[in-house]
Order: sequence, then C-alpha cells, then structure tokens
Amino acid sequence: MRPFTYERAADLAQASRLGLETGQGQTDARVQFLAGGTTLIDLMKLDVLRPERVVDITPLRSPYATIEAGPNGLRLGALAKMSTVAEHPAVLADYPAISQSLQLAASAQLRNMATLGGNVLQRTRCPYYRDPSWMACNKRTPGSGCAAIAGFNRNHAVLGVDRSCISQYPGDFGVALVALDAQIELSGPQGQRRIAFASLHRPVEGQPHIETTLMPGEVITAFQVTAGGWARRSLYLKVRDRASYEFAIASAAVALEMDGEIVRQARIGLGGMAYRPWRAHEAEAVLTGKPLTEASAEAAAAAALGGAVTHGNNAYKPELGRRTLVRALMQAKTMPVATRKDC
Repeated sequence: MRPFTYERAADLAQASRLGLETGQGQTDARVQFLAGGTTLIDLMKLDVLRPERVVDITPLRSPYATIEAGPNGLRLGALAKMSTVAEHPAVLADYPAISQSLQLAASAQLRNMATLGGNVLQRTRCPYYRDPSWMACNKRTPGSGCAAIAGFNRNHAVLGVDRSCISQYPGDFGVALVALDAQIELSGPQGQRRIAFASLHRPVEGQPHIETTLMPGEVITAFQVTAGGWARRSLYLKVRDRASYEFAIASAAVALEMDGEIVRQARIGLGGMAYRPWRAHEAEAVLTGKPLTEASAEAAAAAALGGAVTHGNNAYKPELGRRTLVRALMQAKTMPVATRKDC
C-alpha cells in the first residue's frame, strides 16, 4: 500500500469539498471516500487504487444511515449497513428482493461493515483488473487493451460489453435496485439531485475507466423504492460456484404484479451476466399482459439474453442466465403475497 493522507469529514459539505479533487475517472482518482472500506482497502493493498487522500465519511453515519418505510415506499440511507437493512422487518415483508440480495452477498462479517452506498460502487472482480502485473486493462490504464478477451474469462460479462472491456459487475444489491426502479439521492458541491439508479452506472462505450455518472465530489446519500404489489412479489435468485461467500455467475431479481395468471407488470434485473446492473426490458415486454407459464418465461428469458456476446470460456453463460431467469419467474409466481391496504 502506498502512502496517503487520511482525513475525517465533519459533514457532508466538507466531504464534497474534499472530493472535488476526484476528477472524472475513478481508478485514477486522487481522492477516495471511505465508508465500510471493504473494497477500497483491498484495492489499495493490491496497488490497483492509489489515492493521495482517503476521506472517511463514517462520521456522517447518523443522518445518512436511517431506514424509513411507509405507504409511499422505502428510503434507505446510503451509510446503512447491509446486515441492518437485510434484517429490517419492513424490508423483509414488503421488499424481499432487497433483503435477499443483501443476505446472499459476501460474508456475515463483511455485511456488518459494508454500507449500501459503497456496495453499489464496488469494483469488478476481474482478475486482470485486480492484478497490476497485467498491463492490458482499459479499466486501470485507458488505451492499454483488455487482457480478458483472449484470456481466462469464465466469469466475465456477456451483456453490455464491447472490445474495450468485458468485466462483470459483481454486486447483488444493485441488481435488485435496478429491477425495482429505485431512485438515488445525491449531494455534491452543486447541490442535491435525484436520479434513477439505472442511470448511475455508465455503459462501457470504450471508456471502462469512467464507471459512474457521479460528478466530482458527489456522494450517494439515500436510495428510494416505491411501494407496490410488485415489490412484495419480488425475489432475488443467485447461482454461484459455491454456496456461500461467492459472487454470482448468474442471478435474477424479479418483481411481478399479477392478476390471477396474468402479468400486469414485470420488472427484471440480471446479475452475473452484464457489465453493469442490467434491466431486462425486452423480457418484461414479452411477459406483460400474458399468462405466466413455463413457455412464456422461457420466451422472456430468450429475449433477455438475445444480445449476449461470449468469449470462449464464458460461452455457457447465456444458457445459464436463461435458466436462472425462468426459475426466478416461476418461483415469484407462486409466492404468497398479502394484500396491503396502504399500497
């Protein structure tokens, strides 16, 4: 780990001010925010991230770690711990996909440390990115190439990729958020704003070193999810190489509003497949207004993975992704969902 200056932010305004030095790119940023530290410290030890200054925002926890649930929806403070949110009664009852995505992530120890904001900003687990001895990594060194394309790429992305990067987004919580149409609240030197969570992560577009649409000095302060029957009939299904403490090779977050057998609304996120949290709009369109059957679920899954691009070792992924989505849809169909008068 290289020498760096450590500072504790007294308030959000100070954190944003210090963060102005981050610049647009993320891997080469001179300033990094520290919350749970479960990703940042690892990457600093690996010499992948080399910040000159680390700004600790944990002193801001009190106002930005709240969990508020009511008739209009769920609001989660960005500094709330993953474990706290996963076990919250309202999240368990009315937003099960969120609870499941957090419970299935990482280990119990990490969930007790990691924050929601840090979790959605975690970096890829691509070994070529995390090992600086590999020179060709456009995410670390723009213009150097992508060693994964011709290398061992079994766990790499098949959706949303181009020749500049085929790395896979590793998160679970972000997949649930994109499926549930979540909004995020941001605060920075230019004030506060709210954007769709789906617009937080940038498409690769030949610039994988620029990962998000955050502006310099901007901090995620909260996540907002609207209440509804589709949120209660939601689940997160994760397929991985081992049963615990492992990243998804395929996952699906599904939220359905049903009228008997008919799908009135379908919201679908895919994980383990894509460069960023992936909303499967094509699959949703196939299902909407039709009975949910094994055949319609398979048609939706085919639409969801229709644009997949494989590179050798990850050629198995589209089929696994299709099967995972079909399984998630059929499980969601049979979920017992209580009717709520307040929604």
